Amino acid sequence: MTSVPTIDLNNGSKIPQLGFGVFQIPPEDTKAATLEALEVGYRHIDTAQMYQNEAGVGEALAASDLARDDIFVTSKLNNGFHAHDDALIAIDGTLESLGTDHVDLFLIHWPMPGIDIDFVETWKALEEAYRDGRARAIGVSNFQSNHLHRLIDETDIVPAVNQIEVHPYLAQDELREVCRELGIAVEAWSPIAQGAVLDDPALGGVASEVDRSPAQVALRWHIQRGDIVFPKSVTRSRIEENFALFDFELDDGQMAVISALDKGMRTGPNPDEFNMIP
Repeated sequence: MTSVPTIDLNNGSKIPQLGFGVFQIPPEDTKAATLEALEVGYRHIDTAQMYQNEAGVGEALAASDLARDDIFVTSKLNNGFHAHDDALIAIDGTLESLGTDHVDLFLIHWPMPGIDIDFVETWKALEEAYRDGRARAIGVSNFQSNHLHRLIDETDIVPAVNQIEVHPYLAQDELREVCRELGIAVEAWSPIAQGAVLDDPALGGVASEVDRSPAQVALRWHIQRGDIVFPKSVTRSRIEENFALFDFELDDGQMAVISALDKGMRTGPNPDEFNMIP
C-alpha cells in the first residue's frame, strides 16, 4: 500500500499530508464514504461540527479494523460556540459524536471578527482541551495574518495548523509564508477550487505531459509545495484517483506553470467578513 508522507507539527505530532475530507458529504453517506477511503489507504479524516457528519465518521472508525491511533481525525468548532465554556462543551460533543476520547486535531473553524466573543477567548478553551488530552493538537482555520499574530501575542500555544482556502487560482503565498515563519503548518481546503481549475488549459497541458488527470496534477502541486490536502468524493474511483499522487512528480517548470494561474479567486467566504452562525 502507498505510504503517505507526514508533516511534523510544532507540538511533535505527525499528520498525514494527504487526507480525506467529508465537507458536503450528506450525513447518511458519510460512514460508507469514510470506510471506502480507509480501505483505499487514507489515514487522515477531516470533518467539522458545521458539516453535521461527525457521527458518520465515528461510525466508520468503529466499523474499521484499524486501531484508533492509526487514524488521524480532525474536527472544527462550530461558529455558535465561541464562548469559553460553550467551546469546551462543544468539544465534548465532538468526542461523543466520534465515539472517541480524543480528537487528533481540533480547530477554530472561523475567526468571526464581527461577533462580540473574541477568538482569543475561544482559543484559551482549546488550550485547556489540549492540556487535558481531549485534543492532541489544536489549530485554526481561515485565520489571516493579523489574526495569527494577535493569537500568538495574547495566548500560550502557537496553533499547529492554519486550514485556509488554497488552490492554483488562490495560491496564498503571502499567508503561507507567514505561517511558515511562525511554525504553523498549512492545510489547503478547496484544493481544486470546487472543480473550477479542472478545465484550465494550462493545468490540462501539464496533466497531458505527465499522463495524469487535472485533479491529480493540482493535488500534486499542493503536495510538492508542502500543503496538507484532503480532497473529498463519494465515488470509489475518484477516491482512489485522488490517493494516487505519490508515484509521479512535477518538474520545476510544471510547478511554475500551475503557480502562475493564481488570480486571487476565492470559492468561499472572505475570513475578514464571514460571521455566519448556522
